[in-house]
Amino acid sequence: MGGASSYIAMLSIAAFLGLAWLATRVSRLMNVSSIVLEITTGVVFGPSVLGLVAPEYAECEHGRHLDCTPPADLAERIAEGRHFGEGLTAIAGMGLCPRDQYFHDEAHGAHAEGAHAAPHADDAHAEPTDKPVVAWGDAHQAGAGVHRRLSGGGSYDTYEECLIKSCEAYVSHECQLTPDFFTLIGHAGVALMIFESGMHFDFEKAAVVGPKACCVAVLGTILPFISGALLTVVFGRPLMPDGVSVGTALAPTSVGIALRLLGEAGALQQDFGQAIITAAFVDDILSLILFNVLFSLTGDFKLMATVINPIIGIAFMGVAMVGAVKFWPRMINNVILPRVRDVEGAKVSRKDEVLFFLMMVVLLVYATITFFLGTHLWGCFIAGMSFACLSNDHHAHHVWVKQTKRVTSWMIRIFFAATVAFAIPIDKLLSFEAFWKGSLMGIGPCILTKVCCAPFMGPARWVIGWAMVGRAEFAYLIAQMAAAANMIDAKTFSVVIWALLYATIFAPFIFRKVLNRYIAQHCQMGDEEKLEDKVEAH
Repeated sequence: MGGASSYIAMLSIAAFLGLAWLATRVSRLMNVSSIVLEITTGVVFGPSVLGLVAPEYAECEHGRHLDCTPPADLAERIAEGRHFGEGLTAIAGMGLCPRDQYFHDEAHGAHAEGAHAAPHADDAHAEPTDKPVVAWGDAHQAGAGVHRRLSGGGSYDTYEECLIKSCEAYVSHECQLTPDFFTLIGHAGVALMIFESGMHFDFEKAAVVGPKACCVAVLGTILPFISGALLTVVFGRPLMPDGVSVGTALAPTSVGIALRLLGEAGALQQDFGQAIITAAFVDDILSLILFNVLFSLTGDFKLMATVINPIIGIAFMGVAMVGAVKFWPRMINNVILPRVRDVEGAKVSRKDEVLFFLMMVVLLVYATITFFLGTHLWGCFIAGMSFACLSNDHHAHHVWVKQTKRVTSWMIRIFFAATVAFAIPIDKLLSFEAFWKGSLMGIGPCILTKVCCAPFMGPARWVIGWAMVGRAEFAYLIAQMAAAANMIDAKTFSVVIWALLYATIFAPFIFRKVLNRYIAQHCQMGDEEKLEDKVEAH
C-alpha cells in the first residue's frame, strides 16, 4: 500500500531519540556527564547539519512562517514605498516602529502622494493585519534612503533596525508562548527535575552548616554573575540585557552532579558534604531569584514586575519553607494519609497514590503562583521543598522517583539533545571567535570564580569550590531562554554554550579527584574533625 504517509517522519524521530539514548549510555560507560554527548548528538543529527529531524519539528510555527530576514535593499524599498518582506511588512503594520520617531519630513509636496501609498499590490501575499501595513506619512528622497532621525526618537538607531529587531522579538515572544513540541517537552522535564531537587533539601543539615554554606552560595552566585557580565561588556556587548543574561546563565550550580559524586564516595553525611549540598541548594535559590529578576527586565522598566514581584516571591518562599517544616508533615502524616485505606494486594499503595497526587497538586499550585511573580521554576523548587521533611527515610522522594524517573530522564535527555542543541547556531559555535571567547568565559567567570568561592572553609575549601563548578540543566535553560527572548544574540549564545561546556566536561573529573584526595587525607577511620573546628583553626 503506497501513497503519502507519516511513517518516514516517525522513523526519523525514533532514530533521533535512539541516538540520544545511545549517547547517554556511552557517557555512563565512560563515567562522564551525558550532557556533552547529548548536545553533540542533537547538533550533528538535528536540522542544522545532517537533518535527521526536519525543521518543521524543531522550530515553532511563528518562526517558520514569519521570516525576519531583511532584503539587501531594505532602505530603498522603504523609501520607495515598496513591499519589504512578509515579516517586516507585518511588523510595520502592527505599529511597533512609529515612523514619525525615525524620519523627519524634509521634502514636502513632490512625493507626498506617493508617500502615502502602501507597498505594491503585487506583494499582496503579506500577512494580513487589522492595521494598515504601514503609515506612509513622511516624504523623503525616493530610492535614496536619505532620512534624518528625530532627536529622542524610537528605541533603535534606525527604522530598519527597529523593524528587524521588533520582528525577531515578536517571533521570540510568540515562540515562548507556543514552542515546538521538543522545546515544550524539554522545559517540562526541567520543571520536574527542579521539583525533585527541592525534595533533597535537608533543613537539619542546613541548620548545622547554614551560615558558612550560605556565604559560599552567595559568593558562588555573585562572582560568576558579576565577572560574566563584565567580560561580556569587554567583548563588546551591552551590560543590559546581554551582560546580565550571561552572568545569570553562569551563576547556577548543578546540585545533581554534587549529589551523585558525594553519594558514590559515601560523603553525604560528612560535614563538608553537608556544606556542599546546602551551599548548592542555596545557590540554586539565589539563581532562581536572579532568573526571576532577569526575565522581569525585558522591555521597559516596570516597578511591579522588576521589584515588587520578586519581593513577593521571596516572602512566599519564606512562608512555604515554614510550611514545609511545620505544616505539611503534620497535615499529610497525621491528617490526610491516616484516613486513606490501603487495598490489600494492590500493586501500588493507595497512600502512595494519594501522596503522589498531593505532590502534583502542590507542584501545579506553587508553579502557577510563582509564574505570575516571574517564573514557574521558582514554584517548582519550593513545592519540592514542601515534601522534604515528611519522613526520615525520604519516602516521598521514593514515591516521586518511582512514578516519574523514566519520564523525567527522557524529558531531560530531549532538553539537551533537542531544546538546547537545536537552538545552537552552528556557524557561530564553530567559529574561532566563539571558541576563544567561550574559553575565556569558561575558564574565568564559569570555573575559577566557583573554585575560589569558599576561601574561609579550611582544608575543605578546594573540594567545596570544585563541587560548586558543575553546571547542568538550569544553566543551559537560562541561556536558551535568554536567546529565545532576544536578550542575547547568536554569537553571545555560542560563547555561553562553550563556557558551560568547559564546566560540564571538567568539573566532574576534577571534583572526583579532589574529593578522593580530601577523603583520604581527612576522613580516615571515621574520625573527621568537625568542619567548624577546622575553619576556626585556619
